[in-house]
Amino acid sequence: MPATPESLESTLAECRDLIATRFAADESRGAAAVLLDDGTILTGTSPDFLNSSTTLCHEAEPYCAAFRLDRRILASVCLHRFEDGRHVVLSPCGVCRERLAGHGPDVLVAVPGSSDGTEVRWVTLREALPHYWLTVIPEEVPDWVRN
Repeated sequence: MPATPESLESTLAECRDLIATRFAADESRGAAAVLLDDGTILTGTSPDFLNSSTTLCHEAEPYCAAFRLDRRILASVCLHRFEDGRHVVLSPCGVCRERLAGHGPDVLVAVPGSSDGTEVRWVTLREALPHYWLTVIPEEVPDWVRN
């Protein structure tokens, strides 16, 4: 099942809903959501840790759940809500891009679609990461990188 505009909008809505329900009293928080190949949407967030060096990306929880369920990720979004109620798009960090690489170059990732970051633009992982590091080690390169 490919991602559709409707399924991507539902993924965004689930992410916003997690922020609104889990962090109703907290004004500045974030969460993530992923769309799986069977249409399931998984959400996640990062706990507060006393030692900030142990903090996780919000995406870690749904990425691990996708692995546990043996499902492929089609799309991934991470949002942060500011105190004024704005939601901004946080493009995937380098670690999350690596985590998504195993799902192939056509995974859709949300990136800011406006200068203030409040609009979502969906791009493929290949577009978000045009110079993938593994391409210089031919014997280790997955088939999708060669194409």
